[in-house]
Amino acid sequence: MKAQKVLVSTALGVGLGTLLLPTAALADTTVSPASTPVGGTVVLTATTCNPTSGDVIFRVTGPDRDQNVRSTTAAAGGGLSAELFTAGFTLGTYTVAATCGDGSSAGSATFAVTPIGAAPAGAGGGSDNTGLLAAGGALAGAAALGATVLLRRRRRAASTVA
Repeated sequence: MKAQKVLVSTALGVGLGTLLLPTAALADTTVSPASTPVGGTVVLTATTCNPTSGDVIFRVTGPDRDQNVRSTTAAAGGGLSAELFTAGFTLGTYTVAATCGDGSSAGSATFAVTPIGAAPAGAGGGSDNTGLLAAGGALAGAAALGATVLLRRRRRAASTVA
């Protein structure tokens, strides 16, 4: 009975890991620069969105925003991009979540709006998929460990019977 529980847990872990890892690896949204003064401009890019699948929708949320920015502009490195002017934004951190024209998620990224004269130009905020990657890796590792334990127990049982 315990072997069945381990086998079911292993199968579930492999299945969840299989679902989470490709999604995290493929989704890629960036914001450049990662920090901009009030009234500055940031470039939002969803590199995994196919321009032929339709518009990308960037949802910008933060201290005083919950707005959508639609784009059909092809990005130089692939995907779609849009420019966002931060005039009237409150100081703080904003999250950008992108949805491709085919309905798939392109991940999310963050950027900060700082006081004028206080923003060092950053390289840009990338996708923060470390949580998804860690969860998928942990599930895959647990599945591998479970399978190893199960095989060792079966070998011991077989050698005891023989």
